[in-house]
Amino acid sequence: MGAGLRCIGLDRRGHGRSDVPGSGYDYDTLADDLAGLLQTLDLRGVTLVGHSMGGGEIVRYLTRHGRDRVTRIALVAATIPALLATPENPIGLDASHLDAFLHEIRTDRPGFYSSWKQAFFGTNLNSRISAEAVNASIEQARRTSPLAATACLQSVFHADFTAELRQLDLPVLIIHGTADANNPIDVTGRRTAALVPSAQFKEYDLAAHGLFLTHAGALNSDLLAFIKS
Repeated sequence: MGAGLRCIGLDRRGHGRSDVPGSGYDYDTLADDLAGLLQTLDLRGVTLVGHSMGGGEIVRYLTRHGRDRVTRIALVAATIPALLATPENPIGLDASHLDAFLHEIRTDRPGFYSSWKQAFFGTNLNSRISAEAVNASIEQARRTSPLAATACLQSVFHADFTAELRQLDLPVLIIHGTADANNPIDVTGRRTAALVPSAQFKEYDLAAHGLFLTHAGALNSDLLAFIKS
């Protein structure tokens, strides 16, 4: 707002203050939810910024609804093009990673999110972010519906946006941390940049998945420059 821009945050279904329906956590439905927001508010000339799973939601939105309302997109620590190891994606993550996440969420959610903070925010936390900010972020994640959390994890692991990324025909900014343990940069950020050769690609040295907090200053500066470019 201080830069003269309007910023609207979307709470994905099952997250934040949104309702928790019993289904609809696939990318097609989530992209349609985003379309509903843009249409209801009649937003145009939009820059879509998606962190983590949000990157895939943006790409699927463009596939299903086109770019009439969207000027540019930014993909921040996004879980694309594909996480799961397959013959076509041999450097992906083994399915056991998904099984382990689902087991921990279903059996000890508080413990899972508490132990997750180091990997999510990276090392030397105290030099970049307060303990209070870390705890507030973890508490926000902990309040997410277990149904939504597990369903979204399964959608993330089984999605493949390779073909869709090759079709992008608008300005794209890709930002990824080199120490992202959740979405390893070689599996996600660098592969996405290779699939979208016209994109601007920035690597944040030693940044983890939660770079939106630990590197907020640099991220906001890069996003603002991209929007005004």
